[in-house]
Amino acid sequence: MSLEIQIQDGVVAASATTTVKLGGSLDTSTAPELERHLAPLLAPEAGVKDLVFDLAQLKFISSAGLRVFAAARKQLKERGGQTTFIHLQPQIREVFDIIKSLPGVAIFKDIAELDKYLAVRQRSHTEQ
Repeated sequence: MSLEIQIQDGVVAASATTTVKLGGSLDTSTAPELERHLAPLLAPEAGVKDLVFDLAQLKFISSAGLRVFAAARKQLKERGGQTTFIHLQPQIREVFDIIKSLPGVAIFKDIAELDKYLAVRQRSHTEQ
């Protein structure tokens, strides 16, 4: 199965963010393709701080796909950013539930839940 990748810049909870929509299968054969698409976004000069992975159309993920997410998370975390995941299908959620014990992995039901979370975080900084 192939991997479909759509990259969208936008605003989530009044903060610039990049959304990466994935569809199909993220496995050993397709993970390098995602890495190629993410490389320019993860370059320090790109200025991308936060990535949202929309997995509504993702049907399968292997450990190779999880490694791509982990690498992106690590790079963004080093510069104060984060990765988040929304719209997980049941089979993808099960994989994430297995790795959920990993610290720092943020998973949200949908964009509204992510917006609410980000708004609360931002308010906590402005109220100090």
